[in-house]
Amino acid sequence: MRKTLTILAWLVATLAMVVVITLPVSLQVHLVTAVVFIFLMSIIKVFRLGGLWRLLLLALGTAIVLRYAYWRTTSTLPPIEQWGDFIPAFLLYLAELYCIMMLALSLFVVSSPMAPRKSRRLEPGAPVPSVDVFVPTYNEDYALLAGTLSAAKGMDYPADKLTVWLLDDGGTLEKRNSPNPDTAEAAQERYEQLSRLCAELDVRYLTRDRNEHAKAGNLNNGLANSTGDLVAVFDADHAPARDFLQETVPYYADDPKLFLVQTPHFFLNPDPLERNLRTFQRMPSENEMFYGVIQRGLDKWNAAFFCGSAALLSREALMTGNGFSGRSITEDCETAIDLHAHGWNSVYVDKPLIAGLQPATFASFIGQRTRWAQGMMQILLFSFPLFKRGLRVPQRICYLSSTLFWLFPFTRLIFLFAPFCYLFFNLEIFTASGGEFVAYTLTYVLVNLVMQNSLYGRWRWPWISELYEYIQSVHLAPAIISVFRNPSKPTFRVTAKDESVDEARLSELARPFYVIFLILVLALAFTAYKVITEPYRAEITLVVGGWNVFNLILAGCALGVVSERRESRASRRVTVDRRCEVLAPDGSWIKGTITDVSSGGVGIKLSGPGAGLVREATTRIRFVPLSAIPDNEIEVLLRNVAGSGKQVTLGARFKPEKVNDYRLMADLLYANSAVWDAQQRSRQVNIGVIGGTLHFLGLAVYQTGRGLGYFLRFAGGASSRRRVAEGN
Repeated sequence: MRKTLTILAWLVATLAMVVVITLPVSLQVHLVTAVVFIFLMSIIKVFRLGGLWRLLLLALGTAIVLRYAYWRTTSTLPPIEQWGDFIPAFLLYLAELYCIMMLALSLFVVSSPMAPRKSRRLEPGAPVPSVDVFVPTYNEDYALLAGTLSAAKGMDYPADKLTVWLLDDGGTLEKRNSPNPDTAEAAQERYEQLSRLCAELDVRYLTRDRNEHAKAGNLNNGLANSTGDLVAVFDADHAPARDFLQETVPYYADDPKLFLVQTPHFFLNPDPLERNLRTFQRMPSENEMFYGVIQRGLDKWNAAFFCGSAALLSREALMTGNGFSGRSITEDCETAIDLHAHGWNSVYVDKPLIAGLQPATFASFIGQRTRWAQGMMQILLFSFPLFKRGLRVPQRICYLSSTLFWLFPFTRLIFLFAPFCYLFFNLEIFTASGGEFVAYTLTYVLVNLVMQNSLYGRWRWPWISELYEYIQSVHLAPAIISVFRNPSKPTFRVTAKDESVDEARLSELARPFYVIFLILVLALAFTAYKVITEPYRAEITLVVGGWNVFNLILAGCALGVVSERRESRASRRVTVDRRCEVLAPDGSWIKGTITDVSSGGVGIKLSGPGAGLVREATTRIRFVPLSAIPDNEIEVLLRNVAGSGKQVTLGARFKPEKVNDYRLMADLLYANSAVWDAQQRSRQVNIGVIGGTLHFLGLAVYQTGRGLGYFLRFAGGASSRRRVAEGN
């Protein structure tokens, strides 16, 4: 009876929604209704009303969105006989329908996400499963691997139950026997160097004969040579906190069908957009929306998926599913969808328990996103989620949302170039008056802004998603098309790690963005020309011109993204509070406090006078680590000595000489996950739709000027680098 009443309630609600959407009303009535709805939504958002109020906000917004979709379908398309107008108009219409469909899918996923799970710890006396830690590597350098392995080895877990493995695909037998003598020599040197490192850290070193199936093959080789009940996977540049296993292992005691505990990826360095726009310290990072909201939404439907690193997996589940899937180049999501289809469950723990590095250059960033986009398209083609046997209906919807998202480059480019159809070619691709545009399109845009800010405001500021999508679309669209032409063609390419930009320059991928910006400026000039010469069409011309101005603002801001600022440091400093002592020239030890740390150095505030300490001098610091490391001294180079008396501060660079130094550095930087959590929360502030819009406008104006300035300074150098890259 109760189920029947629920079904009837949904039918009544659906019928009411259809009536509201299709009800014929005047333009003025629709405009007034939309304004009232937006006002009510704003009240709910401003007062942060949750529960049913939050659902009411989404229902009001959905009604406006669907009414807009109905109006677009029935009233704005040109006649099909006018094929010159109809074809581009229909492409624009499909792009808008895609956005509305993705909004619907995202509302299903995140309208009521899983609340963050409480912190867990292994109970005294509880069974302790054995854990194998896999750190797959291909071309990462010694120092980066030493830090990650030291952090993994230092995790808080019984030593007899923990085995750390370095899975090295850069020293395979195939590479050591390469016919190219330089490749063979480099591989042999790497093999010997990493073997010694692992021996000194008490870590297992494992390579294989051939580089087959990329990362998935490397992980499966690790499975074949290990026996642990659980498998933790960390990318080479993802170092775990001491409490990673304490926070994740207990979930396996609750559910025998659990295959995955995934945690978020926290990054110590900014991505190219954050670095070049200087937003890293004050604006939420791009990945925080996915890990802060979307993964919790997926978790509600038992659809949180493996993200390639920072995860703990069940060996039993992996073996029933033939290990890590390797058909696509995104082996992580493919593995998750296969195991979910076999009835296994997943859990998402929304707490940063690893710290990693993002691509520092725009080219590496695009390379990483190309792999993600191509891999998700392969999954869409090979294992279409909507019809994937074994998945429950909510899981099908969740995976469909995750894969279809990566079609955004096509819609973003259509929105970018659509105004040109009218401004340059006089094509009527959107038959509506200025009043209809305000009543329907403008209110639709405002409703979208309010809904997105309500759902994601703490994790993504207004218009930032549009910027990220635009800067990726130019290069991702051809890559996605290549997948549709040959789904098996894309190959796994390792993202560059621990990069730095030693000098200011234009990215080698910058040219298309300047060309597009120039075309948009010409379109702006055409707008003014058409308003003057065709005053009888000024209304529609101004509407299309306004659309072009928005694209110009977006494109101008993108010029700042591809204008690479100089930054030699690979990772930013993380605030810490750790007692230490600094060796003075006279042999005494000066007490101090470590105030911040990065993978390269530390900041220290002395508690006493720093007499004799000078810039560019070498000294030693010692501190009491959280873990029991016998030798707690490390050599540093003083890069900065400021202040006098008892107000002396030091900036020092690590000079690691032995493996134990990497243990100390890892303990200092990676031990305490609470530091990362605090840093992340400090920038998760919802500045609202108006504040976010003003912030973006100011950012765009400044970055447009900076991007044009970089073009005047470095355009010749960028062309030279591009020619060299093409030659290689």
